Amino acid sequence: MPTSSASTTDASSKTPAASGGVQSLERAFDLLERMADAGGEVGLSELSAASGLPLPTIHRLMRTLVACGYVRQQTNRRYSLGPRLIRLGESASRLLGTWARPYLARLVEETGETANMALLDGDEIVYVAQVPSKHSMRMFTEVGRRVLPHSTGVGKALLAHTPADEVRALLARTGMPAATEKTITTPEGFLDALEQVRKVGYAVDDNEQEIGVRCLAVSVPNSPTAAAISISGPAGRVTEAVAESFVPILQGVAAELSVALANQSPA
Repeated sequence: MPTSSASTTDASSKTPAASGGVQSLERAFDLLERMADAGGEVGLSELSAASGLPLPTIHRLMRTLVACGYVRQQTNRRYSLGPRLIRLGESASRLLGTWARPYLARLVEETGETANMALLDGDEIVYVAQVPSKHSMRMFTEVGRRVLPHSTGVGKALLAHTPADEVRALLARTGMPAATEKTITTPEGFLDALEQVRKVGYAVDDNEQEIGVRCLAVSVPNSPTAAAISISGPAGRVTEAVAESFVPILQGVAAELSVALANQSPA
């Protein structure tokens, strides 16, 4: 999972909540995010070590989350994220896609190619919004479609700044099946590709997900959840030459979308 802000902040360093009720809510969401960061299943001792909260406090919060269906207690006494979170996540993804569509539409106007928005959900890439090109020959990616990160431009953009050991662990979990003859199928090859993304500021899918299709992608900076936008089209149109003009457009729209998403939440 993408590292959440909660997972990078020690519980003891957080600003005290205005009331006990609010503090409990903050702690509950912190635990859910830590569970997501850990792959969705953890033990209480792991949560205690990661959050700095005492075991009795964590146990009380987890009992409440289990009762509400947001967490499940496994037979091995470990805890996993619960099914009620799926509905919340799907609704949030649809809303995020709605907010993004005007920005994607501008990408289509300025590049002429299909524009997409994707999130990193667990170990997978999920597409949450798309605005199609007006060309008769254009690329379609079904909203809701899930793919593995190693064969996509958005996957590279989303993982470019993830520590190498975390990337290796993700690839070990998913495997690296070849979607085409050009798909990167080794961890070292993928890490080299991520280094290139950091160097040039954008990612490329060069016939790696589908032969004949080329994609340029950038991450959305400071997005509340790891997100990337891309344009995709026939490899004969989305060439290395047009990348010089398309990438600054992508980066500008990503920056504006970042501001728009930040403004959806109270400061």
